[in-house]
Amino acid sequence: MDSFLPFTLSSDQYRILLTAIVFVASAFLFLVPKLSKSKRLNLPPGPPGWPVVGNLFQVAGSGKPFFQYVRELIPVYGPILTLKMGTRTMVIISSPELAHEALIQKGQVFANRPRENPTRKVFSVNKFTVNSAVYGPVWRSLRRNMVQNMLSNSRLKEFREVRVSAVDLMIDRMKSEAEANQDVVSVLKHARFAVFCILVSMCFGVEMDGDEIERIDQMMKTVLIILDPRIDDYLPILAPFFSKQRKQAMQVREEQIKTLLPYIDARRSALKNHLGSDKMAVSFSYLDTLYDLKIEGRQSTPTNDELVTLCSEFLNGGTDTTATALEWAIARLIEKPEIQSRIYEEIKSTVGDRKVDEKDVESMVYLSAVTKELLRKHPPTYFSLTHAVTEPATLGGYDVPTDANVEIFLSGIAEDDRVWSDPKEFNPDRFLSGKEDADITGVKGVKMIPFGAGRRICPGLSMASLHIDLMLARMVQEFQWKALPSQKMSDFSEKLEFTVVMDPALQAVITARK
Repeated sequence: MDSFLPFTLSSDQYRILLTAIVFVASAFLFLVPKLSKSKRLNLPPGPPGWPVVGNLFQVAGSGKPFFQYVRELIPVYGPILTLKMGTRTMVIISSPELAHEALIQKGQVFANRPRENPTRKVFSVNKFTVNSAVYGPVWRSLRRNMVQNMLSNSRLKEFREVRVSAVDLMIDRMKSEAEANQDVVSVLKHARFAVFCILVSMCFGVEMDGDEIERIDQMMKTVLIILDPRIDDYLPILAPFFSKQRKQAMQVREEQIKTLLPYIDARRSALKNHLGSDKMAVSFSYLDTLYDLKIEGRQSTPTNDELVTLCSEFLNGGTDTTATALEWAIARLIEKPEIQSRIYEEIKSTVGDRKVDEKDVESMVYLSAVTKELLRKHPPTYFSLTHAVTEPATLGGYDVPTDANVEIFLSGIAEDDRVWSDPKEFNPDRFLSGKEDADITGVKGVKMIPFGAGRRICPGLSMASLHIDLMLARMVQEFQWKALPSQKMSDFSEKLEFTVVMDPALQAVITARK
């Protein structure tokens, strides 16, 4: 994820924040005369804030998750609002019309990314990734390479056997856990492992054992944790108080490079020497497209540090989003057994007794409707990756300055009762009636955009959809899913980790199909 979203403050962090007010009060008083002379922006409405820190205290001190805080502001201030978070200005959009205006109608202007904090810059190698790059030649080069040479439909088909192997392994691991745990399995854990297996093979062109995969996976989790927002992201003057955290971040970055670089070097050597050992069982990989990649505006090819960053982006970008979707999917099938039965009946009528294949899921209309409803009700994150404007712009009649973080509140859009009937209800049939549908790319109109929309739409949309469809179909074909008696399925509590996960994590009782 790339959004700068707030956090809950501890008592120690409150003291630091109070210290910040004292530190910067004199600077604020010095700047007031200059600010009063500058052009006053017509920003969207929002709650009044304090000098220097803006709304940071209200948000962090509310005791509520940020998404819930925003939900409660929308009825008060409308579908576009402003939060002042220290030195950062957040413009939050929650209506389909405004999202379409920003991402489609004014897509080129809203295609930038905001400035990064110093820690994040270390890991992105100064914004050298598809998701974080400034809108321009570097972004065009990186995105074009990823989409054309790795995520096109023709290229994805080359990794069919990789997916078959990973999904088979997932099923076997679920069976093993069920046998050892009175038929109870942890859904997210197994889904995440399977997706990560696929992406590791696609990225590095190698087949690894479970211990290797889990070691790399743990490293990727550590990277995501170290990138969580801190107070000094919003108040850079507090940076001296976070020297320990910066040192920890540098150590994590060193460990990340140490973990991934051997695989990068091994693949480079294998390609150079035309080797085809058992460890290099995949004939093509994402890395193959990167070694000699030409970047517009620069003569050099990516450095080793940049290769580590691009590989990490590929692994992190598609793992938690897909795994989280599968956890929510199984929860919904347990909540509504009739939906689970209809998927199973569609599988049986399509493939009979043989194992369902990814070609089969392309013709499963009801499965597709379930997946689409899943992504509407449970987008992987509350907000799309943060946008910024390339030049001063207007949106909904309000000013959007170039230093603003433009946040798209996905849940607000997907639950808008002006475009959806009974939006709180999980109902796949809405996509079968012909009365309700949605182009998830947003091109034909924004109603749900779980992958974002416009020029910065997630390049892995097709891959994620394929993985969700295939893995969900196999999970339903192999097992009947029921609720763990001790876990209530009525409220679907959620929390933000790297993505929006169930709270607590879903455990389910499985019974093998006969």
